[in-house]
Amino acid sequence: MFTCSQRLAAAFAMLVLGASAVRAQSGPGLGIPVTEDDIAVWDINVLPDGTGLPPGSGTAAQGAEVYATRCASCHGEDGEGGIGNRLVGGDAPTAMGTRKTIANHWPYATTVFDNIRRSMPFDAPRSLSNDDYYAVVAWILAENDIINDDDVMTAETLPAVRMPSLDRVVFRYPAMLPADPERIERLWTRPGVADDDIGDPYRLRPFEVGD
Repeated sequence: MFTCSQRLAAAFAMLVLGASAVRAQSGPGLGIPVTEDDIAVWDINVLPDGTGLPPGSGTAAQGAEVYATRCASCHGEDGEGGIGNRLVGGDAPTAMGTRKTIANHWPYATTVFDNIRRSMPFDAPRSLSNDDYYAVVAWILAENDIINDDDVMTAETLPAVRMPSLDRVVFRYPAMLPADPERIERLWTRPGVADDDIGDPYRLRPFEVGD
């Protein structure tokens, strides 16, 4: 026979278990459900091979107008830098302490696009059109003599731009590179990259520029 206190304890336990089950089914009651459309707004990653680039196009001439009104106040009238990073020019990377710029450090033009679209303008990220972002990137690349002034940047042409620093980079995660076995082989057989570094994603051995 159960005593009165035992019956009360059992009833309380069943009440707690029931409440826990309801809470587990309904969730913590915070926020609102996330839809696929909500996720798509933030799913804007652009990979080195151009995967994820949006439709659109732009030229350096068009980018000059956008840059003057939306970028120059931080990055300088000619991209020389100000309160924002330098975008044009830069010293040759002859030492580990050389200031990194688009011209001397970034290996992929697609990454330049991804970073600018994701975070700029500083006061209103992602507020420009895709055409404006392509145009600004075209202006930056042209000012750095990486593309011609009349080249049109699109989802097809931007991945084909060869950045000056591409062959100076040793990647930590070679498996994530675009499929180019010959290029990967060149990277891992260059002077300064020891045999025991191959395949180790946590080690990055510096090497002399021009090797």
